[in-house]
Amino acid sequence: MRTAFSVALALAMVACDSAREGEARPAAPPESGAIASPAADPATASLDTIPGTNWTERDWAVLEQKVRWAAGRGLDTVPMGTAVAELGRTFVGATYTPGTLEAPGDEHLVINLRELDCVTFIENVWALNRFLRSEGVSGLADPAAARSAYEAHLRAIRYRDGVLAGYPSRLHYFSDWLTNHEDRGHLRLITASLGGVGDAEPIDFMSTHPDAYRQLADPAFLQAIREREAYLNGRGPRIYLPQPAIAAVEGDIRDGDLIAATSTVGGLDIAHTGIALHVDGRLHLLHAPLVGRDVEISELPLADRIAGISGQDGIMVARLTEGD
Repeated sequence: MRTAFSVALALAMVACDSAREGEARPAAPPESGAIASPAADPATASLDTIPGTNWTERDWAVLEQKVRWAAGRGLDTVPMGTAVAELGRTFVGATYTPGTLEAPGDEHLVINLRELDCVTFIENVWALNRFLRSEGVSGLADPAAARSAYEAHLRAIRYRDGVLAGYPSRLHYFSDWLTNHEDRGHLRLITASLGGVGDAEPIDFMSTHPDAYRQLADPAFLQAIREREAYLNGRGPRIYLPQPAIAAVEGDIRDGDLIAATSTVGGLDIAHTGIALHVDGRLHLLHAPLVGRDVEISELPLADRIAGISGQDGIMVARLTEGD
């Protein structure tokens, strides 16, 4: 996957790796509530846009359908991890599209529930569950207010401290995404308790590859990224679980835990992300893999999958808290 194309689109945060060669594409689970998620056709993309918003009618239909499905199954009453895993399964078959956040113009909140990458998949599943628990089905009665509420949930997830203040405020590095949410009380990093070890390699991929990011042509943005990298490096070693140790602790990882596959690329922290899901007694990955594929449940158990990918060497694991 380490092509110029993938670098330009995603390597700093959404470096969603290609699925292992030959992996099957599982079907959506029965009664999953999945709906068609066609890729946007440039010739018709504007035809279903809701005027004055960043939404399309198709995105609104996905939100409404998913919230009603989740409410009907009581996902607002179960642990957050369980809800994330169950609602995440309904996206199996949805289109993987890289670079959906790299929209033209100034940084703005991108709404796209039809096309997902490995990070926006997690963000939208979590945001949908937050909407379910705070607004619920009754909140759908006022579509404009519902869209505004969903935007607030997604903004709180995607941007540092929930504040959209230009390109550097987006949580580009996924280890930054994780630690920022831990600092805010939204999740708990549990890698250390699983036997994780320290990785002191500096994070600097974005600042050392500025040509891969059009926004970094702005010297102020590039400086802000350098400062954030320095902050992350100053926090000390990141704790990760090496690939050979994953299988032994599968039972301690719960469905709905967030999985970040660590990268072997210099300066890059995370290569891929997904949601933990046990299948037939083994830990698998519910995720959105690289171009040409769909959201899927990995055919191989997570430990075996990572062993077969040279660009990954372990995982970080996070558990969402009940409050958010």
